[in-house]
Amino acid sequence: MSEAAVELARAVAVEIAGADAVGVHEEALAEDEHAVTHYFAAHQPGYRGWRWAVTLAGTGEPVTVSETVLLPGPDALVAPAWVPWQERVRAGDLGVGDLLPCRPDDERLAPGYLATDDPALEEVSREVGLGRPKVLSRTGRLDAAERWADGERGPGADMARAAPGTCAGCGFYLPLAGVLRAAFGVCANEFAPADGSVVHAEYGCGAHSDVEPDPGPVAPVALVVYDDGVELEQR
Repeated sequence: MSEAAVELARAVAVEIAGADAVGVHEEALAEDEHAVTHYFAAHQPGYRGWRWAVTLAGTGEPVTVSETVLLPGPDALVAPAWVPWQERVRAGDLGVGDLLPCRPDDERLAPGYLATDDPALEEVSREVGLGRPKVLSRTGRLDAAERWADGERGPGADMARAAPGTCAGCGFYLPLAGVLRAAFGVCANEFAPADGSVVHAEYGCGAHSDVEPDPGPVAPVALVVYDDGVELEQR
């Protein structure tokens, strides 16, 4: 690396950014056998850790300038990688009036005209006049089942572990249709914490239909004992 090449690269950077914006020469990296890129510290406001990169080409004279650009260095402050909104949205983010289109290749859905392995879905999707263009695919059902089982209405919830019985044996339990019927249903008890929600068959709460009322007193009553002998002796 010649001193003349460094000075030429610095002059080009200064011409573009100004003398105050170009700092010390940090390094020179060969792009190939004919080109070298010189890096100078950038003093641009708001560009901490960025560098001016000037690429020179030529093995002899004259040396030409191929490119000059401001690039982030190893410790530069840069914006995070862009993530599409459809991939950033989480459960509960959707508000009133918001729209969330499904991806064209969403594996959770299958065309309604295709035969599925769930007779209940196939019956509804093929019903004359009421057919749906898309129905849940096998992947969509498995994803939902796993999410519900691991959620707050699953068998591992604190409420379920303390319940006197499971939803599968409760009179307020409405099983789902199709292949999910064996493991999931909807709670129809207005006094239960899961009313109107999908619950696992092994979930449960204190509002189970078979809970028996306790005939005993709400609070224990202490026995009242009178010692008449002491009272007689005092007389």
